[in-house]
Amino acid sequence: MASIRERLESVRERIAAAAHRAGRRPEEVRLVAVSKTQSPERMAEAIGAGAGILGENRVQEAREKREAMDPAVAGRAQWHLIGTLQRNKARQVPGLFDVVESLDSLSLAEELARRVHASGGTSLEVLLQVNTGEEEQKGGVAPAEVPGLLEKVARLEALRVRGLMCIPPLGREPAESRPHFRLLRKLRDEAQARGFPALQELSMGMSADFEIAIEEGATLVRIGTAIFGPRPAR
Repeated sequence: MASIRERLESVRERIAAAAHRAGRRPEEVRLVAVSKTQSPERMAEAIGAGAGILGENRVQEAREKREAMDPAVAGRAQWHLIGTLQRNKARQVPGLFDVVESLDSLSLAEELARRVHASGGTSLEVLLQVNTGEEEQKGGVAPAEVPGLLEKVARLEALRVRGLMCIPPLGREPAESRPHFRLLRKLRDEAQARGFPALQELSMGMSADFEIAIEEGATLVRIGTAIFGPRPAR
């Protein structure tokens, strides 16, 4: 069985190849190693192999794992929250996560801003999660609501909106994700044209479809099983 280091190198090679096919530079695409359900030891192994960003789904799980890791090792990686964030968990975010990729409401944004101020921090980077498939059971703001939410969140001094994130409908062929990636890029480009030049990031693409996402402009790809192998049972 391949090691985490070997899998990570293979993923990097695939990212570079996809970028070259799209006429892009590989360094334009950053890898988020999705470490949900992985042990602190395996996460430390990934960091040692060069993983610069870890993606976690749950606040409490991330806190427990970070506390179990050597602080010097944990501090070598950025920590991104990629799962749904409940308002009552927002107080734990400052100091634990560097980026929240799943912001999807003004009320959550305001609560995060309050918690950043209360912690003595200066700012927190966030991405707006867009529900590109407009699925009732999935988090994220509807595409039509992105401009309005962006305008309001941008007024919160404690938050810096850096881009957009999406999770296309699951259980489909990888190629079926392409329209969702194109829509996210269109929304980002339109926002930039309206005066949001700092909106650079497009977090889209997972293990099954990240190469398509790169072709469509992804700057962050969230990859778990291709790095860590099959996810352990909880």
